[in-house]
Amino acid sequence: MTLEQSIEYFSILGGIEEDIEFDFFEDVFEMVESNFVKHFSKFQDLVSPSYLLESPYSDLLIAVARGDGKFYSVLRKAKLSESAGERLIDELVELHILKIEFSRESPLKTHPKHKVKKELRSYRIQDKLRFVHPFMRFWFGFVMYYKNELMRGNATPFLENFEKHYERLRSLVYEQLSNDLLIEFYQSKEPILSSGSYWNVYSEFDILAVTKSKKIILGECKYKDRTVCKNELTKLKQKAAESGIKVDVYALFSKSGFSKELLGMRDEKLLLFDLNDLQMLL
Repeated sequence: MTLEQSIEYFSILGGIEEDIEFDFFEDVFEMVESNFVKHFSKFQDLVSPSYLLESPYSDLLIAVARGDGKFYSVLRKAKLSESAGERLIDELVELHILKIEFSRESPLKTHPKHKVKKELRSYRIQDKLRFVHPFMRFWFGFVMYYKNELMRGNATPFLENFEKHYERLRSLVYEQLSNDLLIEFYQSKEPILSSGSYWNVYSEFDILAVTKSKKIILGECKYKDRTVCKNELTKLKQKAAESGIKVDVYALFSKSGFSKELLGMRDEKLLLFDLNDLQMLL
């Protein structure tokens, strides 16, 4: 497999590699149809424990897979109370199905007399829920949602939705790999003490990393079939300014490389990584 093919297959099958055998397909869509449509029950049996396929577990996991993963948003979509949702989440974390990505956002109210704008008073800082294994995210985000149709032999809605939204799967995997790459890149320079996605009341960012010397690195990941141009850097800088983030280094990660203009701008304050740079992790 090429590196690109490996990422695409891992975004669907990651976590069950030892439990399956199948032929390699050049086209990931052919692989999905051949396996998850024609052998639906075989893959359903890999969801363990099996009660995850039942409500309320399935409701919560579908909400995580098909949304932004923010704690209260998930509970609202799954129609769960906070107390019931917290118990389920604790169990799913213990089962190694979900993990919690803790928010690094500072509170809007820093002292008792601090006045918060009226439109922000109802805002709550939220942690995010993530799947430990890509396969479970794929199953509950794409397959489980169309379970009844698939069991009746009607694969069209599932396949159309997969083709339309598949990019969400591989983009998240690429973000996670890019985060690992950034940590590895800085290992010989100065250690990164904190990294991962970052979100606040104003915006969301693929990567925000803080080094030992308190440098802030802000990253954007693009898993697209086109080069990344200067306007992506401009938009990232605008988002940073709106969020009040003082950035020392910008890092762009692109599956398909960069424009000549961006390549000409590269210096110690702008890092550019393409798909081939992931070889550093092998």
